[in-house]
Amino acid sequence: MSDGKYFSTTKKGEIHELKEELRSLEHSKKKESVKKVIAAMTVGKDVSMLFPDVVNCMQTEDLELKKLVYLYLINYAKTQPDLAIMAVNTFVKDSQDPNPLIRALAVRTMGCIRVDRITEYLCDPLQRCLKDDDPYVRKTAAVCVSKLYDINPELVEDRGFLDMLKDMLGDPNSMVVANALASLQEIQEISGKDYLNLPSATLLKLLSALNECSEWGQVSILDALAVCRVSDPRDAEKIVERVIPRLQHVNSAVVLSAVKVILRMMTFCEDGGAVSGDLIRTWGRKMAPPLVTLLSAEPEVQYVTLRSAQLIVQRRPEVLANEIKVFFCKYNDPLYVKMEKLEVMIWLVNERTVDQVLLELKEYAQEVDVDFVRRAVRAIGRCALSLENATAKCVDVLLSLIQSRVSYVVQEAVVVMKDIFRRYSGRYEGVISVLCENLNCLDEPEAKSSMIWIIGEYAERINNADELLETFLETFPEETAQVQLQLLTATVKLFLKKPTETAQKLISLVLSCATSETDNPDLRDRAFIYWRLLSTDPEVAKDVVLIAKPPISDDATALDPLLLDQLLAQVGTLAAVYHKQPESFISRQRLMVQQVDENGLGSLKSYYGLSYQEDAGVKVGRGGERGERGLLYGTDKEGGPGAAAAAAAATIATTTTAASAPAPLPAPTTAVVANLLDLDGPSPSVAAEEVMTAAAAA
Repeated sequence: MSDGKYFSTTKKGEIHELKEELRSLEHSKKKESVKKVIAAMTVGKDVSMLFPDVVNCMQTEDLELKKLVYLYLINYAKTQPDLAIMAVNTFVKDSQDPNPLIRALAVRTMGCIRVDRITEYLCDPLQRCLKDDDPYVRKTAAVCVSKLYDINPELVEDRGFLDMLKDMLGDPNSMVVANALASLQEIQEISGKDYLNLPSATLLKLLSALNECSEWGQVSILDALAVCRVSDPRDAEKIVERVIPRLQHVNSAVVLSAVKVILRMMTFCEDGGAVSGDLIRTWGRKMAPPLVTLLSAEPEVQYVTLRSAQLIVQRRPEVLANEIKVFFCKYNDPLYVKMEKLEVMIWLVNERTVDQVLLELKEYAQEVDVDFVRRAVRAIGRCALSLENATAKCVDVLLSLIQSRVSYVVQEAVVVMKDIFRRYSGRYEGVISVLCENLNCLDEPEAKSSMIWIIGEYAERINNADELLETFLETFPEETAQVQLQLLTATVKLFLKKPTETAQKLISLVLSCATSETDNPDLRDRAFIYWRLLSTDPEVAKDVVLIAKPPISDDATALDPLLLDQLLAQVGTLAAVYHKQPESFISRQRLMVQQVDENGLGSLKSYYGLSYQEDAGVKVGRGGERGERGLLYGTDKEGGPGAAAAAAAATIATTTTAASAPAPLPAPTTAVVANLLDLDGPSPSVAAEEVMTAAAAA
């Protein structure tokens, strides 16, 4: 019968029946009862009260029953530390059993039972097993050393287990070598000490074992080679020669680990200058086909490969420069794969391939998936920012997409065109009229703020700029802070560039709304600054508000070079998928381990373990926009400098107000801004009249 029957019982009095069956003299009935106990434990029932009865079942020659009892012990030893000591004699006896499976099972279980008193009895059996004649026992014991180090590092160092592990790197069995190496890596991560500074002779032994061990053993060896210190370029060449065949392995983890090793050796050889550039380029060309092959695997493998490929092309775009067509999206690709392919395409595009890429992106922008379409339109803009000679082609593609009148396409195109205007100031101004014809399609804050920025920036070239801004101002109180801030700045730009009567009315309206009808401190502070600038000196206001802005570049997804080097050393791990250092999403902290004290009451001792913590990452905006997100101009968002000023001003006395001014606000922290926010000055309309008079006189 199937073992599923053990999970189906929910009758009352089950624990009592199990206890009676565990005490039975019949071997078959005892084995059945242990299976029921394990099933109950698996589904979350508390069967810890059966601990003494289950421990009594350890004295058996039945390997299956022994495995079940050991599994129970691993799970409940931490809650029954006193009773767990009862099993020590059986563990020690089993570690000397003629059957190597039982010897290995005993050592493995003792290492998993995290009771400090048991670790004292583990040392002698572990030393014997590390020198056992059977390789299966040795490789199991090697892993047990890292578990013991987790609990008691001093004991491992005092008993010489680390030296024994290093000696095992020369073991004739490849799996023993791989497990010893994996154990040393784990100990190095826990302790922070360098235990993998291996001599050249040991590295050659590791390379010899690479061909014989299993795929996961190969991953362990390759990961160790990626962090080992290499002092001789000739050793680096030998390592790459032995590792390159691993690129053809069927296991994707082995392939990515091999890529990581080759990248590390390429960097080492380049820095040393002892290896010819042709050889390094040859190594790079040999990495491309395996990566391409992984892109035909399952979507999950494709995703991991694409995330790693983004790191590789940022450092070495020549590796995949001729494979850009491989990253063209297929109709049946999942959305998360399509998004990553787009990212790699943008990193690889050049003037030779830009026509093909734009053709693909135009097709993507006409698909039904809204998120993918938006990302495709943004990708067109990134091509324009990175390839100046291809910008005209990108603009033509954007114009053709705008003609489709699809709302979300038009809105993304407006955002992209704003970036293009920032990058190439004074060019492609003929597009503005087309954008102005599609104002009715704009309903998203980012698209609205981008269009308002364009109107304010090119107000002198747009005949009806005042009418367009007036359309947006009709809904000023209902708009988001991002749009309100942009409307305020654009209206001031319009007034300074075209000081007409309509502009005067608009500036009076927006300053009045921003100072008296809003609770947003950023908007209010900026409005008062503009108000005082306009009322004090219009020429100074022009110098501040209409200052030439620095061009932006497409570095939205570019990683810091230092972080990029660290992530390239983590290819094949979650760090390379998240594009974050391991410390940012995983922390080592001491978990709780039961330690039996002399009175048998139990005390707590901690050991290193893994736990997740919230990643307090920094959001990086599109490159160059930071120059606009100041107090005075550009695409702004909530939480700007005004918020900090308002918070700091809580302890500063406020100034008095005139009858015509809005309610008093806290004074900002600096004397200069405090002068600008002098609320005893003229009202917005008076300030506008003064500027009009000055402009007419000029």
